[in-house]
Amino acid sequence: MASLNGGIIGKYNVPVDNGQAEVITTFNSSGTLTTAAQTTAVEYLVIAGGAGSQPSAGGGGGAGGYRTAADFSVSASTDYSITVGAGGPANNNSATEDSEGHSYGDGSNSVFSSITSAGGGSGGTFQTAAPSTAAAHVGGSGGGVGGRSSNANGVGGAAGTSGQGNRGGHRGGGGANALCGGGGGGGAGAVGGDTHNTTAANDFKDGGHGGAGTASSITGSSVTRAGGGGGGGDNGGTSGNGGSGGGGRGTGSGNVYRVAGTANTGGGGGGGGNPAPSGQDANGAAGGSGVVIIKEPAIVDIQNTSGVWTMNAVYAAVLGDNWTT
Repeated sequence: MASLNGGIIGKYNVPVDNGQAEVITTFNSSGTLTTAAQTTAVEYLVIAGGAGSQPSAGGGGGAGGYRTAADFSVSASTDYSITVGAGGPANNNSATEDSEGHSYGDGSNSVFSSITSAGGGSGGTFQTAAPSTAAAHVGGSGGGVGGRSSNANGVGGAAGTSGQGNRGGHRGGGGANALCGGGGGGGAGAVGGDTHNTTAANDFKDGGHGGAGTASSITGSSVTRAGGGGGGGDNGGTSGNGGSGGGGRGTGSGNVYRVAGTANTGGGGGGGGNPAPSGQDANGAAGGSGVVIIKEPAIVDIQNTSGVWTMNAVYAAVLGDNWTT
């Protein structure tokens, strides 16, 4: 059989990769994930919405629940509904529930397949009597304790959800007439800071710092998310700083004003101050929305495809030092 390229000299096998490249999909809002044709397991990061905080020496909002794992089984070429939790609104009154029974200030859950991360728990508010509607809320990470005057019998920061976050900050202490700021909201990586004092021994009017978040490299670079919100100061106390990973700062002395949790980090909002800074209000800040990130791994699938060596192909392989026998 004649050939214009030097003649056919025999069969050979060409290795061809029929696999798939790595795919990372980030959901900043709810949507649908369609897995690739060869995907049977994924790595996920699911963070719920961070909580808002309350007014008047409010405790910092707890971060949204944080869940992550690799080798999570999925089905190939299948649609999965993704829910990204909203950040909790700033709670500007002492009510605990809205008309539909949802807790004010709490973040919303994020969901992927069977994985649910719990929304952050709202921070407590200033209490002048035994705790009731003013208490901090349990969540993915719990809210910080609300500020208390001398005649209050308050409770501590609220608990976080096991495996997802940490508790909010407690009252640091103080005597019978102690002032007290708000505790820091819990973060994915650490508990919220307790209220503390920088002046009088019996005053714990400085807000607690938000708990630190947790870092993930699922996207290829390390990013910290799900920090707790800082507590608000009482009677001129300083504000608590937001936890690393999107937690918002509380309101405090020196006209330092509350900051909301950062969007798509699940960070908690900063607590309002008592009293409000000049020209501002005493309200708390909203929590940051959550995020869902799914990584489908690269798959190598080498298959041999039949071909035919020609004289020219052999010559080129020899010149390129790619010829083997």
